[in-house]
Amino acid sequence: MHEIGVVRQMCKTVMDFAAENNIQSISEIVVEIGELSLIIPKYVEDVYPLVTEGTMLSDTKLIMETVPGLAECDDCDEIFNVVEHEGYCPNCGSFDKTILSGKDFTIKEIHLPEENQQ
Repeated sequence: MHEIGVVRQMCKTVMDFAAENNIQSISEIVVEIGELSLIIPKYVEDVYPLVTEGTMLSDTKLIMETVPGLAECDDCDEIFNVVEHEGYCPNCGSFDKTILSGKDFTIKEIHLPEENQQ
């Protein structure tokens, strides 16, 4: 389960950002998980409380957004959802494609509690 390492690195990145910017509290972290990233959102959700226990992020809400795995067919230029069409172009049936999105795990936003915002 590589999600533990991914969540640990995400938390380290957020806590480093908070320290560099003198942020004492974070209310929410929004992450984007690509359909093609091989990261399982349920596992991220399960390990997040364990990784953040005892840290400044222990009461922080994790919001996960799914980024569709889109590709462009190399043969006919059709743009399609890779997962939905099992990797095959729905227009011409080709398996040759260029991935456009959905391979990344990204920290999209860090939200501060209302009382910390000016």
